[in-house]
Amino acid sequence: MRLFTFSVLVFVFSFGVLAQKIERLEIPATQANDVIINHAGYSLLYNERHEQASWVAYELTESETHKLYERSNKFLVDPKVATGSATDPDYTGSGYDRGHLAPAADMGWSETAMVESFYFSNMSPQLPGFNRGIWKSLEELMRTWAIENDAIYIVTGPVLTDGLNTIGTNKVSVPNYYYKVILDFSEPSTKAIGFLLPNESSDRQLQEFAVSVDSVEKVTGIDFYYLLPDNQEMNLESSVCISCWSWKKISTSHNSGTTVKPTGGSHSNSGTKTSSVSVQCSGTTKAGNRCKRMTTNANGRCYQH
Repeated sequence: MRLFTFSVLVFVFSFGVLAQKIERLEIPATQANDVIINHAGYSLLYNERHEQASWVAYELTESETHKLYERSNKFLVDPKVATGSATDPDYTGSGYDRGHLAPAADMGWSETAMVESFYFSNMSPQLPGFNRGIWKSLEELMRTWAIENDAIYIVTGPVLTDGLNTIGTNKVSVPNYYYKVILDFSEPSTKAIGFLLPNESSDRQLQEFAVSVDSVEKVTGIDFYYLLPDNQEMNLESSVCISCWSWKKISTSHNSGTTVKPTGGSHSNSGTKTSSVSVQCSGTTKAGNRCKRMTTNANGRCYQH
C-alpha cells in the first residue's frame, strides 16, 4: 500500500465472509493539531521539541523488498517540516550516527522513496554500535517478515521523554530507547509484535527485546493500529507470540526480483525441523486457497499449518 490506497480487512463469520476496507492502517492515532507528513514511502509525525519524528509509519510489501535503486547517502533537510528539521552540523562530531527510522533498504523500490529516506526528519541520533548492529539486524528481519507474509505494517521511532541529552545547535534529543511495532494483517492468521531496544551495542538475540504492542503503547503514549475493531485490536496487541514469527533472515538480491533463501539446516523456535530450501506452504487457508507463506520446515508447512 502506498499513499491514498487501501488495505482490506477480512472478517470470517459462520454465515460467510464480510470484507471491510481500512484506509492507512499503519498510521497511529493523532491529536487534532497534529500534522502528518507524507512522503513516497512513509509517513511521519514530526516532534519539533525533540527535532525528530515521534513515529514513522509505512507498509512494506514483498515486492518492495527487491532493491532497484542504490542508497543515495545524501542527507537532506525535510522541505515538508514547516518548523525546520535537524541539519548535518547537528550530528557532526557528536559521536552519534544519523540513524534511519524507516531504513533506506526498505525504500529501494523507488528512486524518490530512496532520496526521501535520507531526510533528517527520518533520522535520530544512534550510537554506532546500535545503529550498525542490532538495529540493522532488526531492520533486516522486517524484510524477511514482509517476504513471508506478503506485507507488514511497521511503525517505528524513538522513545521521547523529558530530560534527554541533546546534540547540535538545534538541540536534537538523544533517545535512550527505540521501538518498532509490526502488524501482519494477512490470511491465514493475523499477528502483531513490538520491540523496545536500548540505544546501545548488544549481542543479545532479537527475541529478547520482543514485547507486546500494548507495552510499547504504555512507554510511548502512542495508540497503534487504532483503526482495527476494538476486540481485534485488543487481542492482537495484548500479548506477544514469539513462535508465531520466523527469526532467520532472508536476503533479497539487488536490482532483481529474486529472493535468496537461507542455506544450511536449522531448527525453529518451536522445535520443528527445517530444511535448507524455502518453499511455499502446502497448507490451505480458511478461504480454501493455498497458503502463501514460505517455510523451511521439512514437512512443507508453515507454523500456522
